[in-house]
Amino acid sequence: MEPSKPTHTPKPRPAVPPSNLNPLLPEPEGDADLDVLPLQRFFPSTSRQFYTICAASLLLLATVTYVAWPSEPDIKFVRLRLDRIRIRTKPCLLIDISLFLKVKVINADLYSMDYEALDVAIGYRGKALGHVRSQHGHVRALGSSYVDAEVELDGVEVLSDAVLLLEDLAKGTVPLDTITLVEGRLGVLFFGFDLKVKVSCEILVNTNNQTIAQHDCYAE
Repeated sequence: MEPSKPTHTPKPRPAVPPSNLNPLLPEPEGDADLDVLPLQRFFPSTSRQFYTICAASLLLLATVTYVAWPSEPDIKFVRLRLDRIRIRTKPCLLIDISLFLKVKVINADLYSMDYEALDVAIGYRGKALGHVRSQHGHVRALGSSYVDAEVELDGVEVLSDAVLLLEDLAKGTVPLDTITLVEGRLGVLFFGFDLKVKVSCEILVNTNNQTIAQHDCYAE
């Protein structure tokens, strides 16, 4: 009887670590700790850019509105000359005045302006003596125009302030006041804006040498 041959049982192979499943990955050295960083997404900071653009747009809009908003024209007296003044006491208290004015109308807007008329009124101590009305005109954008006006008053009767007028005549100076009114229309594309500018002047007239001693003008 032949002796039984010993059976050879194959030994199980040791488990391969997961890191060694891929031969391209290097094996970790010893028990080194691995820090695994979380996956992060980087987005551009759009909120700050959005607020900056909004602020710049609002500032630009405010600047354009301020520059383009229509404004009233400016009026300046380039020349104010007294040609004649005479006060007559017979048959009643009468006054003759001849006054020449040269007015400069300045349009500082980006739109042209058409003024319908320029009205100049003259008075004595707040009481109207007479007025003159000039013809219409045109002022281009960012430009100016000159308007001549001459007030001629002959034989205007003064009743309420006759005593004061005689006193001023004795002093040699007569205070007069003028009111210059410009009415026009400012054209903006298909729209229009009505404009009205009023300038008052206080004039002190020397009756001896027929000149203007002083004058003071201001816009109302």
